[in-house]
Amino acid sequence: MDLDAYAAAHRAEWRRLEELLGRRRLSGAEADELVTLYQRTATHLSAIRSASPDPALVGRLSGLVARARSAVTGAATPAWRDAARYFVVGFPAACYHSRRWWIGVAVAVLGLGWVIGAWVAGEPAVQASVATPEEIRRLVEVEFEAYYSSAPAGSFAAQVWTNNAWVAAACLVSGIVIVPVIWVLWLNTLNLGVTAGLMASADRLDLFFGLITPHGLLELTAVFLAAGAGLKLGWTLIDPGPLPRGEAVAAQGRATAGMALGVAAVLLVSGVIEAFVTPSGLPTWARVVIGVVAEVAFLTYVVVRGRHAVRAGETGDLDPALVGDRAPTAG
Repeated sequence: MDLDAYAAAHRAEWRRLEELLGRRRLSGAEADELVTLYQRTATHLSAIRSASPDPALVGRLSGLVARARSAVTGAATPAWRDAARYFVVGFPAACYHSRRWWIGVAVAVLGLGWVIGAWVAGEPAVQASVATPEEIRRLVEVEFEAYYSSAPAGSFAAQVWTNNAWVAAACLVSGIVIVPVIWVLWLNTLNLGVTAGLMASADRLDLFFGLITPHGLLELTAVFLAAGAGLKLGWTLIDPGPLPRGEAVAAQGRATAGMALGVAAVLLVSGVIEAFVTPSGLPTWARVVIGVVAEVAFLTYVVVRGRHAVRAGETGDLDPALVGDRAPTAG
């Protein structure tokens, strides 16, 4: 290829493309011309690269083609803007939209946990079936408190966050079949109730709540959110409401899966509190206040931002432009 001759033959087209890219508004004919010149210039660039690459010319045409591609296809939304929209609109809308489900889960778990705890605390025979007297003594006097400082704070936070994230993910992903979510909730409720009952039997409930409240409020709320959303997804399969079942499940599935990132972020905060605040030397009242403030701040965020987003028509589903068109249905 004679590079000079080739460039001379097409230079007028490149100049015209640059001229069109420099205009703020284009007529319909000019927009069509822009697309045509973009395609031609991209072909010219490919030919020059393969036959007789010239760094200066290739660099100029690469920039020109990139600018033209952006003008033709539209600039992509920055990732940070998508993330901001998710946390300002999408996640709180999904939480608020499914509030009856996760509030119901919270009431059921806490109520059942209290019943189990009272039963264990008041029945020595039940305590004996759980562990030996020596094992119970070690738990209430040493192990329960030592657990929170059993590893360096950073490692402990990562471990706690990973474990809780798996629990939440299991609730979100398996919600479509309902039973696994109920099983996960039962295991966590049983563990919470038995531990509280054993601590109460040794008159150490003050230590129990002093250690579990700072991080437990936010941690349990995140699990309740995940479980409630999972159960709602499963119920949508049973009762899709006015929408066709496939469409209703798809919409709820997208909203439920979309909650994973937000729930993980909440669990990360609770894990940091559990690793750095719970075992700290702060007075019990100060640690509890930190946990309560974090919980109130999150619930306020969900209620205020979520209610506003839901009233604006948001459900936590994807942007309508990304969902695609709905298939027509018979009237």
